[in-house]
Amino acid sequence: MTTKTSRISGFHKLLPEQRLAKVAEAVGLEPSAISHLSNTGNLDISVADSMIENVIGTMNIPLGVATNMLVDGEDVLVPMATEESSVVAAVCNAAKQCRSTGGFFTAMSGSQMIAQVQLVGVSNPEFARLQILEHKEKIKALCDETDPVLLKHGGGYRDIEVRILQGRTGPMVITHLIVDTRDAMGANAVNSMAEAVAPFIAQWTGGRTYLRILSNLADHRLARARATWSLEEIGGVDVRDGMLAAYDFADIDPYRAATHNKGVMNGISSVVLATGNDTRAVEAGAHAYAARSGQYRALTQWEVDGQGNLTGTIELPLAVGLIGGATRSHPTAQIALKILGVTTAERLARTIAAVGLAQNFAALKALATTGIQKGHMALHAKNIAVMAGAVGDEVGQVAKELVAAGKVRVDVAESILKGLRD
Repeated sequence: MTTKTSRISGFHKLLPEQRLAKVAEAVGLEPSAISHLSNTGNLDISVADSMIENVIGTMNIPLGVATNMLVDGEDVLVPMATEESSVVAAVCNAAKQCRSTGGFFTAMSGSQMIAQVQLVGVSNPEFARLQILEHKEKIKALCDETDPVLLKHGGGYRDIEVRILQGRTGPMVITHLIVDTRDAMGANAVNSMAEAVAPFIAQWTGGRTYLRILSNLADHRLARARATWSLEEIGGVDVRDGMLAAYDFADIDPYRAATHNKGVMNGISSVVLATGNDTRAVEAGAHAYAARSGQYRALTQWEVDGQGNLTGTIELPLAVGLIGGATRSHPTAQIALKILGVTTAERLARTIAAVGLAQNFAALKALATTGIQKGHMALHAKNIAVMAGAVGDEVGQVAKELVAAGKVRVDVAESILKGLRD
């Protein structure tokens, strides 16, 4: 009888295989489960152990490649890491349908990140704000001294913004350090700069500094993409107008916008993950940006041009990098970047924005025509077949019959599989 406890003394000091043995003993894992977790695939256990704490194995996610992407006149193959059916196929189809009009055209507002320093305990916040602004040159020197390597590569301090907020505990004076992080995502660099500047802000104003950390609402680092889909490719006026109605719904109703934007992020997060970047940071920034007007709205915009074609645009913060973190340490991320062929963080962000727009086009078109479930469930049928216990060639056979029956359910799959085996 196994006695389960979460108190395992010295767990973090153990080797990964020793940790796995401890967990297996605590919860009673079967030998097959231990063997499964011991197989870390193409990520060496020593690399995994250096990336996060208390490693016992890896969680493998399928890596697909989106084809047909034409971005700023260049053909691009886009690696996408996701567990959800139809995401990769949707991008492929959307990209194919706008190739005749030039594909995707992209731009970037810059590569600047924001670090925030929170000042409290000042009774005259307007006075303190000016005191901070008067020390811009000192702040620049402190920031650039903190990361000379970034400075060497053309990055570093660019400007400050000082805001006054009224909180429950009194006024806060918030200093924004605007820092160009170039090809790095930049979290560590800007956090270090905020730490260096904070004591001086407290000294100049007589207040107390608390939080010193980056903002994931990276609105100085906006990626933009646009594309045009002809009426012929869309399927006519009715389909176009149905897509516009679906977009209009998302732009005025937060309940719909949440799902609309989740679809956008299906594509964006898949590329962010494949390249070893921070999916949570990108998602937080995107959703915060969607609410910048005071209401949560759609991240994309859809219109009709003078010829009646459908035009789509997207703009959102995309703080991604090619330097540091999993982007450098994870071998699969390095290969994904090689497949993409990007050499700058800006190029990566612009391509990711194009993928988000493509994903949204595909979702809106499905909603306006066959409905989202028909295409998605057809591709999801293989997952259902595996859940029912199908293996090898059985997976394709069961999936085909599920789609033909129009009932993509586990119970139906189990019945079909039993019939095949009998």
